[in-house]
Amino acid sequence: MTGHRLRLFGRGPAARRTDPPDAAVSSGPFSGSPESERAVAPPPGLAPMLTIDALGRKCPIPIIMLAEQIRDVPLGAIVSVLADDPAAYTDVPAWCAMKSQEFVHAQDLPRGWALFIRRTV
Repeated sequence: MTGHRLRLFGRGPAARRTDPPDAAVSSGPFSGSPESERAVAPPPGLAPMLTIDALGRKCPIPIIMLAEQIRDVPLGAIVSVLADDPAAYTDVPAWCAMKSQEFVHAQDLPRGWALFIRRTV
């Protein structure tokens, strides 16, 4: 594979970001250490029993992680997937429809999204 295709499939070095971080993103409850980026304040009634941290991972890895770990929670429980790959934003709801799971909510984070899924099967 060559340059562009390698980066598309996550096998090449990632492009470095040279622009300064946005001040609005660097302040607030999600600022600071990478650990705080992963803190999720779910909407009322959507407290996840399991949080899958797929930040920095390219698709299909977030889907694979979800498929492997959703069996670890009881029926009716909420699983949240933290992802920043744009493909995950559309692939997780599509996976839920395909696998008869309930996609409940997507919450914007400073870096990516928290995607909430209710286990139904």
